[in-house]
Amino acid sequence: MNISQQLQHRRAQYLSRRWFLRECGVGLAGIAAHSLLASEAIAKAPLPENQLAPRQPHFPAKATRVIYLFQAGAPSHLELFDNKPELTKHDGQLPPAELLKGYRAAFINPNSALLGPKFSFARHGQCGMELSEVLPHTAKIADDLCLVRTMQTDAVNHAPAQIMMNSGSQQFGRPSFGSWMLYGLGSESADLPGFVVLTSAKGTSGGASNYGCGFLPTTYGGTPFRSAGDPVLYLSNPPGIDVETQRVSLDALNRLNEQALQSNSDPEIAARIQSYEMAYRLQTSAPELMDLGQETRETLDRYGIKSPKDASFARNCLLARRLVERGVRFVQLFHEAWDQHGNLTAGVKQNAVDTDKASAALVSDLKQRGLLDDTLVIWGGEFGRTPMVQGGNDGRDHHNRCFSVWLAGGGVKAGHTHGQTDELGFNVAADPVHVHDLHATLLNQLGFDHTRLTYRFQGRDYRLTDVHGRVVKEILA
Repeated sequence: MNISQQLQHRRAQYLSRRWFLRECGVGLAGIAAHSLLASEAIAKAPLPENQLAPRQPHFPAKATRVIYLFQAGAPSHLELFDNKPELTKHDGQLPPAELLKGYRAAFINPNSALLGPKFSFARHGQCGMELSEVLPHTAKIADDLCLVRTMQTDAVNHAPAQIMMNSGSQQFGRPSFGSWMLYGLGSESADLPGFVVLTSAKGTSGGASNYGCGFLPTTYGGTPFRSAGDPVLYLSNPPGIDVETQRVSLDALNRLNEQALQSNSDPEIAARIQSYEMAYRLQTSAPELMDLGQETRETLDRYGIKSPKDASFARNCLLARRLVERGVRFVQLFHEAWDQHGNLTAGVKQNAVDTDKASAALVSDLKQRGLLDDTLVIWGGEFGRTPMVQGGNDGRDHHNRCFSVWLAGGGVKAGHTHGQTDELGFNVAADPVHVHDLHATLLNQLGFDHTRLTYRFQGRDYRLTDVHGRVVKEILA
C-alpha cells in the first residue's frame, strides 16, 4: 500500500460513523446536556419588556428630544464660521514649515499654497457672533446659538469620520448616537418610530451605519423616511387587502411570534412584534405627518418650501419639527453636498442657499412654539477643510484638526462662541472639543452620565464615548 492509499484509508477511518460515535460520545453527551440546560434556563427567563417604553435618565435632563442637522461632506469652517484675516493676508503663500511638521493631508501635498476665505464676515446679534455673508438667516438667530469652533476628530476620510461623528467610532457596527438615546430614554410616541432619518441631496458616505443600532436590539435603530411616495416602503396595503384582513393576518402572525418568544425569550422576536405593530399604526400616522398641506403658506415660506410635495432639506426641517411635536425622540437630517475639493465658492454658496434659511427657521419655529428649551438642535459635518488650496485656486482638502459646529436649545449657552483656532485656521489654539467630548456633553444634556450609559456585548461594557470624553461645561447654560 503506497502513501496515498494509506492516507485515504486513514481519512476513511476517521470519517466513519462508528469512529465518530465511539470517539466523540462524550462530546455528544456534553452537547446534549448543554442544550437541555440552556432550554431550561431560557424557559425560566423573564420575557423581555417593551424595549421602547419611556425610561428615566440618570439625573434631570435639560433636553428630551434631539434634531441633528448633519451636513455630510464636511462644510468649510473657513468659509462659514471661522474668520481668518491672516489667511487672507497670506493667500497664495506657502504655509510655515513648522506648521506642517508631522501633518498628513488626505489628498493634497501639505506644502500647498494657502487659500484665503472666499467670503466676508460680520458680527451679528447682541453676542457679536462672527458669521459668513452666505449665512444671512443663521445670522438672525446668532443669539440662540452656541458656536463651537474647536472641534477635533481622529478620522480624515468621509465614511470613517461620519461614522465616528455619529457613533463615536470609525469602525462599522457601533450604535449611533440616536440609538444610544433611544436605548436610554425609550420613546414617547406610540404611532411613530422613536428615531427617524430624513435624507436630502444624496446618500451619505457612511451609509446606514450613521444611524444604525449596531449591537443594540434592532428596535433602537433609525427608521429612514422617504421623501416621495410612501414614507416607508410597502406601507400601503396591496390591492385586495383591506384593513380587516390585514388586522386578522397581523394578529395571527403575532400569536406565532409570541409562542416563539415564550419558548426562547429572544429579544429580536420582541422587536419584530413591536415593528409589525408600529408599521400598522404608521399606516395612519405617517400620511398625516407627511402632509404639509396642513401648514400655512407663511410657515412654508419661512422654511423656504416652494411646494409641500417637493423633496428638499427645507421640507425635511419642517418635518423634523412635526416629528418632535408628535413625540419622536431623535430626528436626524442628512444633507451630503459639502465636499468642495474644487468649485468651493459656488458650492458653498449653493449649499448655504439650500440649508441656511431652513435651519434658522427650524430654530425660530421651535422657539416660538416653546419647544426649543428641551429640544437640542445640532448643525455640523464630519470634519473641516484645509487652509491650503486644492483644485487650482478654488478648493480645499479634508481637515480633521479643527472644524465648527453649532448647537441650539437643550440647555446650551446661547449667544456663545467657544474656543479659538490659530490665525490660519489650521490648529486649535484654545479649548479643544473632541468628538468624544461633544458626545459626553450631549448625553449630559439628555440626563446621562456618559460613563454609565453602557451595554454589555461580547464580554465588555460599551458606551458611546468608548473610554474617552469629558463634559464641556463651558458651553452649558
